[in-house]
Amino acid sequence: MTSADARKRHAQLAEDLRRHDHAYYILAKPTISDGEYDRRLRELIDLETFRPDLVTPDSPSQRVGGAPMDGFAPVIHRVPMMSLENAYSAEEVREFAARVQKALPETALSWTIEPKIDGIAVSLRYERGVFVQGATRGDGTRGDDITANLRTVRNLPLRLASGVPEILELRGEVYMPTAAFRKMNEERAAAGEEPFVNPRNATAGSLKQLDPKVTASRRLAVVVYGLGEVIGAEPPSTQSGLLPWLESFGLPVPERVWTAGSTDEILGSIDALDTARRGFGYDTDGAVVKLDPIALRAQLGVTSKAPRWAVAYKYAPEQAETRLRSITIQVGRTGALTPVAELEPVFVSGSTVSRATLHNEDEIRRKDIRVGDIVVVEKAGEVIPAVVRVLPERRTGTETEFQFPRACPECGSGVAKEGTADGEGVVWRCSNADCPARIRGRLEHWCARGAMDIEGGGEVLVAQLVGAGLVLDIADLYRLKPDELLGLERMGEKSAQNFLDGLTASRSRELWRLLFGLGILHVGAGVAKALARAFPSLDELADATVERLVLVGDIGEVIAKSVEGWFRDPANRKLTERLRAAGLNFASTTYRAENAVASGPFAGKTVVLTGTLPTLKREEAAALVEGAGGKVSSSVSKKTHFVVAGSDAGSKLEKAQALGITVIDEAELKRLTGT
Repeated sequence: MTSADARKRHAQLAEDLRRHDHAYYILAKPTISDGEYDRRLRELIDLETFRPDLVTPDSPSQRVGGAPMDGFAPVIHRVPMMSLENAYSAEEVREFAARVQKALPETALSWTIEPKIDGIAVSLRYERGVFVQGATRGDGTRGDDITANLRTVRNLPLRLASGVPEILELRGEVYMPTAAFRKMNEERAAAGEEPFVNPRNATAGSLKQLDPKVTASRRLAVVVYGLGEVIGAEPPSTQSGLLPWLESFGLPVPERVWTAGSTDEILGSIDALDTARRGFGYDTDGAVVKLDPIALRAQLGVTSKAPRWAVAYKYAPEQAETRLRSITIQVGRTGALTPVAELEPVFVSGSTVSRATLHNEDEIRRKDIRVGDIVVVEKAGEVIPAVVRVLPERRTGTETEFQFPRACPECGSGVAKEGTADGEGVVWRCSNADCPARIRGRLEHWCARGAMDIEGGGEVLVAQLVGAGLVLDIADLYRLKPDELLGLERMGEKSAQNFLDGLTASRSRELWRLLFGLGILHVGAGVAKALARAFPSLDELADATVERLVLVGDIGEVIAKSVEGWFRDPANRKLTERLRAAGLNFASTTYRAENAVASGPFAGKTVVLTGTLPTLKREEAAALVEGAGGKVSSSVSKKTHFVVAGSDAGSKLEKAQALGITVIDEAELKRLTGT
């Protein structure tokens, strides 16, 4: 193919793919199959591989994500990005409209009402119709350059239709559609990863990815609704005219917009939007009321943070009333008794809720929750069911106060309330270490991905093993035979063998994993790693006194007493001997590495890991750091030397950037450690 032919074919493919992107992501009317689209995109990418000079910022190939970034450069907003004042009631909306009318006497006002999408505000800059820069709002004056990540948002045109101004800066909102959010959480759950709490948090983390390929996999979308800097054209004079104007360039705008000429019409539109938003494919948390004539906005001006010509009406979280049928108690691996509200099923925020946590006895007492009460339920963050309050005026006299059990509902043993530092008791715990619920919890914890990472060792299998009397503690797992597993319900040969293979692999896991898996009270993964760094073997740790333990960084007296007490218990000593006999690793590789690698790339350095890395598990990344002489910390401070950031880095990444701490990604971590 000649140079001219290659350039011509590239231009044809690029234009073709842009047209199909518009049909699919903007009009929701795909014109070709996904397979045919992928074939054409692959041809385009192949052309660009052989002819890098053909790659342009607006090429459809840029949507799949480029090379990982070192960090986010600052962007100064030429026109400040302001937030909106909030209104939470009809009365506050009326007060807002009255203030505007008072400032503009003798003027007939008109308004627009748009959905307030629950996403992340962004600025989008086009020059001569080509998308050249995107940024977060930041503090309103300065944000972060997230251009590479925004290029992966499929409904954001990288090149606009003809007739666009020379400079067109837009204000918009990036969000994660509901279907994409659910699919992503299903994929994370299947991979053993923690699901995101809500779409907005998932969106925020996705936009701060250092690797655009991760952002591309998150299936984000964007909507535009306002202007920043505009050069080379005169935009429409009203908001109601602006949105169709933007849409004519191929930009995604709000799918429903209402207009109003009075306060009553504003409130009516807010109610209409509240009904309509149930059918939207994304989360909305309010309605944005804007003065329609743009020229009048300049007369009103702004406060230090918000324009005086707009307000965001926030809908109350969706709530539902239902009856509290009963309160049951769940017993965890540490013996903690957690009360759970058993509810008459009720539909709220898109799903049916029948259970909600009540946290602890003090929570029940504080809210005066009684069995038989009519309670108000909402989903905290639109995801986690919670009992907000009771309706005492609906009581009939048949309601009963809940008496927290003084015996474990699983085994009948006595329970004791654990005291806190201030002398107040909070958590009731079962005193029986061999309680079936505690056994199941300990086994599930031992097998968990973050501990010994044993495939197949989930809740269902553990319950069967305990119920059949095959396993009473973690050491029993290593005596299981294939025929015993095959005798369990729905256990096939492949599943049984995978589980046995997982047990075999767990024998050589790092010491910190074993320590974490033991489930010692107050010993999380971070403490377990600190102990493994400080002691060469499990045996030396088992003999350590409180005085020795508190010399370890991150170990206080409460944790030290818990660790010493656990190893002083004869039953636990016997358990560790059985694990030794089963061939588990008791030696600390991180202890040897920490004392041998004094000149490694991270020697004497403190490193914080945040977010999800593309290929490395958190513990694998920590091992690389520790093997290179570094210390892994859980929090960012002025003493932090490096932050290794992956997906959903969030506040730790932001704090690191604010403090000027060096931020690296997985690729750089591997390079530095010679992996």
